[in-house]
Amino acid sequence: MRILFATYSEKTHFLSMVPLAWTLRAAGHDVRVASQPELVDVITTAGLPAVPVGTDHALWAMAQRILNERFAAFNPQLYQETRLGRTPPFDLPRQQHLITWEYLRAADRDAAAMARLINSSMLDELVAFARHWRPDLVIWEPTSYAAPIAARAADAPHVRFMWGPDHYGALRGHFRRVRDEQPPAERTDALADWIGEQAARHGVAFGEDLITGQATLDQLPPALRCRGDLDYLPIRYVPYGGAAVLPDWLREPPARTRVALTLGLSATDRFGGYVLPVGEILRALGDLDIEVVATIAEQEQKKLGPVPDNVRLVTFAPLHALLSTCTAVIHHGGAGTVATSSLLGLPQLIVPDQGDGEYAATRMAEQGAGILLQPADADGRSVRAQLERLLREPAFAGRAAELREEVRALPTPHEVTGRIGELVARLRRDAGREPVRREPGGHPVGSRT
Repeated sequence: MRILFATYSEKTHFLSMVPLAWTLRAAGHDVRVASQPELVDVITTAGLPAVPVGTDHALWAMAQRILNERFAAFNPQLYQETRLGRTPPFDLPRQQHLITWEYLRAADRDAAAMARLINSSMLDELVAFARHWRPDLVIWEPTSYAAPIAARAADAPHVRFMWGPDHYGALRGHFRRVRDEQPPAERTDALADWIGEQAARHGVAFGEDLITGQATLDQLPPALRCRGDLDYLPIRYVPYGGAAVLPDWLREPPARTRVALTLGLSATDRFGGYVLPVGEILRALGDLDIEVVATIAEQEQKKLGPVPDNVRLVTFAPLHALLSTCTAVIHHGGAGTVATSSLLGLPQLIVPDQGDGEYAATRMAEQGAGILLQPADADGRSVRAQLERLLREPAFAGRAAELREEVRALPTPHEVTGRIGELVARLRRDAGREPVRREPGGHPVGSRT
């Protein structure tokens, strides 16, 4: 089969798709990855064929109008909410009575604005490629709405691939429920309106699947899931962080308890620095009988000041390889770091500085496999105290080990790939479409281009 992966140019979101794409190729399927030009080198470095479509999006250029010191001084509350991702869909209240129409309507407008920013520049060329290549299945990142439009334009089934908790599906479910309770004249739906307009330009009728997919691949174990009322297909998370070289010091077992401190790439690549006083935290850990491996961007290392002898500062280390040698981890709550730590059964101290990090940290703490520490409360003393709890209290390690087994119980990409033909047939049947029959050269019968 021909299988098209599609995502806007966000590196971390794409990387989580790579193991499934590899597995599909190894099973003999023809796999291609479509994205904006900025992501092409990342795709090809992963060993996958890239299809550049359109031009790069303007999301981060727009975000920099808010994520800077001048705006922080002018409107500190909005800056803090945006910097920490405490905005929809990531701030969706857990108490249903707090999910008001006012909240949902504002969230819908924000979702439509983001959809325009990241999809508009690639939509037309993605549709044109899909109509030319005629994929049998499109697998797409959950805010890359150009992809389901292209899939429908090419008469292909399509599924979302979640890189983290499905806040988008959960929010959309609440939005539709509360919207339908409003008087008819007030039932606005900005996201559906925009997607519907773009779909109509390409001869595609709007359907809710253009927002939430015909099905969704979910990498999270039950303890960490956030879901809507949708069709979910579980798949095990497999770590992949891009090209990496294993350093010499990671080839030997650590001489004493090793703890990783990793704060992800987005803080420096996108947001201008860390929200934590990293130097103060490292110095507070200096007299503990542990080795701290801190992956700190080079430009940020210069701001740390002196660090203790038990700290190994590195610019980068392959995350899975590093965490495989650790007893605990301190991190920012990024989806890939949460998933990798959970796969390895590590107790986690999470100081969330991204949208989905708050939810992940809360669930981890509720499960007893980790501790949530809010950025405003994170200083040298508090981080040290909570890390000592993780290392001292065996209940954290015990629950983290149970969570590891929940992850391992999910079907592997190989197992999912073995059922991909059945999935495509079911999605076509559910949509009332006939299976695609191909000529020996791979073209759908009667549709050579």
